[in-house]
Amino acid sequence: MTDQVAAVSFFMKTISKTLLLGLAAVGLCLTSCETLENRISEHQDIYNSLSPSDQALVREGKIRSGMSMNAVWLAWGSPEQKTSGEMRGRPTETWIYIENRYAPYGSAYYPYYGYGPGFYGGFGGGVGVIRTHHHGRFVFFGDPFYDPFYYSYIPPTISVPYKTVTFSNGRVMSFQYLVPPYR
Repeated sequence: MTDQVAAVSFFMKTISKTLLLGLAAVGLCLTSCETLENRISEHQDIYNSLSPSDQALVREGKIRSGMSMNAVWLAWGSPEQKTSGEMRGRPTETWIYIENRYAPYGSAYYPYYGYGPGFYGGFGGGVGVIRTHHHGRFVFFGDPFYDPFYYSYIPPTISVPYKTVTFSNGRVMSFQYLVPPYR
């Protein structure tokens, strides 16, 4: 009987430690999210070194030509990609900001609209076939092209660049907000 109590006690201690570790990891992830307010409050020295007009732009999450890299980082955060290049004989660095979007049904990224369960096919309507095979009947209703393992109910996500900024000599040379590839 004491062996069973010891095993249960060990199991409970292991579960409680695992739960505590999991909660700590979730708490760390939630508190370390990079937001505009967090960047400004954690790097007050960079923010205070900016001109009043740049401080106002940074507070709104906006940038302008001629702004420093630090000011852009405060306003927009860390880019997902950085590339080096050359423009007009000068070295440049471009920051690319990417977001994940759901590809809408019927778009070039999710062309299978109409297949699968629903109004345009699948089990909501379709074809009825009666076959006899060894004196038995087989009735099939549905979309003959439907494959539940290929056509997902959840549209796929795609990574899309939505804004870029190019620096030369540590200053903004150009920036752009990109239009999504679909609407």
